[in-house]
Amino acid sequence: MKILVTGAKGFVGKNLCSQLNNIRLGKARQYGDLQIEEVMEYDLDSTPEELDRYCKEANFVYNLAGVNRPKEQSEFMDGNFGFASTLLKTLEKYKNTCPVMLSSSIQATLEGRYAGSEYGKSKLAGEELFFDYGRRISAKVLVYRFPNLFGKWCRPNYNSAVATFCNNIANDLPIVVNDSTVELELLYIDDLIDEMIAALQGKEHHAEFEGVNTILTPAGKYCAAPITHKKTLGEIVSLLEDFHAQPTTLQMPKIPNGSFEKKLYSTYLSYLPKEKVKFELKMNCDERGSFTELLKTEECGQFSVNISKAGITKGQHWHNTKWEFFIVVKGKALIQERRIGTDEVIEFEVSGEKIEAVHMLPGYTHNIINLSQTEDLVTLMWANEQLDPNRPDTYFEKV
Repeated sequence: MKILVTGAKGFVGKNLCSQLNNIRLGKARQYGDLQIEEVMEYDLDSTPEELDRYCKEANFVYNLAGVNRPKEQSEFMDGNFGFASTLLKTLEKYKNTCPVMLSSSIQATLEGRYAGSEYGKSKLAGEELFFDYGRRISAKVLVYRFPNLFGKWCRPNYNSAVATFCNNIANDLPIVVNDSTVELELLYIDDLIDEMIAALQGKEHHAEFEGVNTILTPAGKYCAAPITHKKTLGEIVSLLEDFHAQPTTLQMPKIPNGSFEKKLYSTYLSYLPKEKVKFELKMNCDERGSFTELLKTEECGQFSVNISKAGITKGQHWHNTKWEFFIVVKGKALIQERRIGTDEVIEFEVSGEKIEAVHMLPGYTHNIINLSQTEDLVTLMWANEQLDPNRPDTYFEKV
């Protein structure tokens, strides 16, 4: 299968072409037995001759080319309607009736705050052009009306508030929010790409529109990605400020699988400048070695790394409720645990040569002894709760 992508160097185009090429190279197995022979990328620097060949050979066309921020209002119609017309005429010239997809916009509804939008009018004209083309030559036409898009590689200070906020907060630049209660419907780029590849496989989702609201329905005239998120500007900015503070607080916000928070965090990280990709952690050092907190979570405790110098014993304390994992990743150690009020001691020899996790049990005083006389012992530690200085639940007692 040969795929033509117009607007291949834009935000959606780059992400789509990247994943299509992953499929072509056998790197994206999640799409089953889908086979792609060639991804034909067309953009502003392509030639008419290339468009001719692509339209002649394509088995599926994604038309993502368009104008979002022209200098003159008239350029909306030229960019969003004019090229679409050229594309369809070229396909028709070669009697190529392959499926064609059009990226339109929720603004094409011309409802609410989009009423009178020149951009929306140009998108609506492009939609009707595609529908007429499909009826006239019996080609499958898929018209997607996108809400606000976000994700990696989206251009800031252009047409995405999320991209602008991510870029500016990541780079310590000011942001402007006129009304924090304004709600956006947001579509994450990976969810969109999955839907577009589903369309390639004939599994697209159809929809109708009630004003600007997308109503998924199998018989719908339009197409839509089934997963979107509705968030206010205030909610978005608050999350981004938490992400920005993470290297200082070590606090990782909740990012459940599939959540908006997880998708926004990935987007935010893609805008980090080089000098922020690496950040310093506070090492608490003494003559025994060091202890460094790595990461804290709201509901799943915290991670730390402990370095013990040769022959050193650390620990010698117990907890009522707190419990931990000790995982030696370098060196050899003896871990001892004694149940409080008894002489019952359990022991574990562990080594970085065979990585194992050892529970530090509630109600057992415990230690970890570096068995080497020459080498450091490196242990990854996880505790089921963050350290609360006012209620540390830690009591000194030798094993």
